[in-house]
Amino acid sequence: MNNRRISLLVVPFIFLFICTAGVQMTMAEQKRAIFAGGCFWCMEPPFENIKGVIDVTAGYTGGRTENPTYQEVSSGKTGHYEAVEVIYDPQQVSYDQLLKVFWRQIDPTDDGGQFADRGTQYFTAIFYLDKQQKKLAEASKQALDASGIFEKPVITAILPADSFYRAEEYHQDYYKKNVMHYSMYKLGSGRSEFQKKTWQERDVPAPAQYERPGDAELKKRLTPLQWEVTQENGTEQPYDNPYWNNKAEGIYVDIVSGEPLFSSTDKFKSGTGWPSFIRPISKENIVEKKDRRLFLVRTEVRSMHGDAHLGHVFDDGPPPTGLRYCINSAALRFVPKEEMSKEGYGEYLKLFKGGDGEK
Repeated sequence: MNNRRISLLVVPFIFLFICTAGVQMTMAEQKRAIFAGGCFWCMEPPFENIKGVIDVTAGYTGGRTENPTYQEVSSGKTGHYEAVEVIYDPQQVSYDQLLKVFWRQIDPTDDGGQFADRGTQYFTAIFYLDKQQKKLAEASKQALDASGIFEKPVITAILPADSFYRAEEYHQDYYKKNVMHYSMYKLGSGRSEFQKKTWQERDVPAPAQYERPGDAELKKRLTPLQWEVTQENGTEQPYDNPYWNNKAEGIYVDIVSGEPLFSSTDKFKSGTGWPSFIRPISKENIVEKKDRRLFLVRTEVRSMHGDAHLGHVFDDGPPPTGLRYCINSAALRFVPKEEMSKEGYGEYLKLFKGGDGEK
């Protein structure tokens, strides 16, 4: 056998080894977290929308039998919790951030289940996989208990992780497969109203689901104009930008972090040559600062988590707000209404007429 033939035979095996080693290395760097927060339909979406989360699986854990079915678990006789297993990249999202997201989905003072769902299978718990997770979970629970947000004590259990069993396929991503039923269920169960009163009406900031990448990564992602606008407070040319005359339905998100900023339902023709809106989707994702450059006093608009320069806000807009958020297209990425659920922005479909909203 000549050397050339040997090389042709060996190279594919070397390539396979390198590829396999790369996959194994990637998987070794991934981390797991397990949370029980009542109905697992409602626990998948908030984690799936977090940058750095790789996969979320609905399933059962903490019980006495192997490979339980939904019928067995729902009877309350197996001791299992409905739970979600979260696979995440610790370089992009921390366990502490996941804990903050978890607490915002549940009533941690309920000792009988969660909202309309009663029984041990709907109890809340954090299942830790190592000493560090246990330490962080206990500290997080203690801090929440001492915060004064809840009148009753926080009773969510912190338990060692047990075998996790994947639930039936029709339960996976239920909120995407059955949008209308999920929306009605979450609203009817009382979970949505509880979350609104506990967090939104208290004006408690949401946990950071959107983060600014480092400069090196940003320079790879952004065009020179996008970098100039968002990082150097630049301004693009009017009438020569992608979105000034965009009439499609959808939302505009931060080009840097992905956080939702503006909706087409609030966009109007200002005659300035830049995208203009009467208000942001959520004030929580907007920072307004005094801008004294150019010998003028203006109000600069920046994104909360991405810390990107977006544009300015003026008080010459139309009713009902009287405001004009004049924003650079280069600071935005448009997500069409039809793509919002797929990209993790399904909860904002409620902004549109006929939108199904969050499940």
